[in-house]
Amino acid sequence: MIAEIETLLNEQIKYEAKASAQYLSMACWADTNGYNGVADFFYTQSEEERVHMTKLVKFINERNGHAIIPAVEKPRDDFKSLMELFETFLESEEFVTSKINNIIYQCLQLKDYNVHNFMQWYVAEQLEEEAVARTLLDKMKIIGDDKSGHYLFDRDINGFQIEEEPK
Repeated sequence: MIAEIETLLNEQIKYEAKASAQYLSMACWADTNGYNGVADFFYTQSEEERVHMTKLVKFINERNGHAIIPAVEKPRDDFKSLMELFETFLESEEFVTSKINNIIYQCLQLKDYNVHNFMQWYVAEQLEEEAVARTLLDKMKIIGDDKSGHYLFDRDINGFQIEEEPK
């Protein structure tokens, strides 16, 4: 494995771990504020990010690299509203997408087509995750501060759950 690409993949492990921890924190916030549907959504999102991280770890190790499991800093937990929660969700997904795009770019520059091929799954996954995040944020913008809208949103959110492909 090309050293520069291995470094980028290990950085991506950190970003996936950070997203998993952030979504777990967001689930806790939602749970303690009475939004059980939103909490379930983010518990599932947290687990999906952990799966993304594990997939990278296994890939690096199978390619004779050395995956590095990072320490994860305490995630943010001071949200003021559902709107802020979903703004954070979209920002997180856009950040991860930018990092994946950088890996793809570097793979092409260094002609590492095996990693490039592997990363296509992440490209497709990010397209879907960003679309879901944007849709949910758009719905929150429509609802605004309407409490009955929040109730219905919380009740119906898990219809937007991102489905993972079989591994």
